Amino acid sequence: MGFLLLILTILLIDLGIKSVIEEGDPAGFPRELEGTGGLVMLHKKHNDGLPMGAFRDKPEFVKNVPIMVLSAVAGIFFWLYPKKGHLAEKLGTSLVLGGGLSNVYDRVKRGFVVDYFSIQYKKLKKVVFNVGDICIFAGALILLAAEIMDNRSGRSAR
Repeated sequence: MGFLLLILTILLIDLGIKSVIEEGDPAGFPRELEGTGGLVMLHKKHNDGLPMGAFRDKPEFVKNVPIMVLSAVAGIFFWLYPKKGHLAEKLGTSLVLGGGLSNVYDRVKRGFVVDYFSIQYKKLKKVVFNVGDICIFAGALILLAAEIMDNRSGRSAR
């Protein structure tokens, strides 16, 4: 049950922040997120492509590919969910699903994904993210690490 709550929590937090950002006056962006000492800037960006704006000239592709990928991840999650163990895989797929659902909702409902913060460090300054993106990235890293650990120990998660 905890993994389902994690998915729902990520989805609701990200959609909530996106709503607040969307309601904000565009003239108020970008601006520093208070309490971060300038490390985090808030933005109001609409990404109508895949990450980094890729394929923005192919809107059906941009909408359908994430839906297909998310469907596959959901299938893996619900296959793993009743099994004992596989905690890293369940955590990784939960993070990917929570973040992915938020971004897919945006693509279907708004026609673009709302991105709203950047980290003011080296090349990261140029990239604007949302919580869903961070969860997808973290989930993918956890899944990769779990796969590497399984291969090193001679086990297979499948």
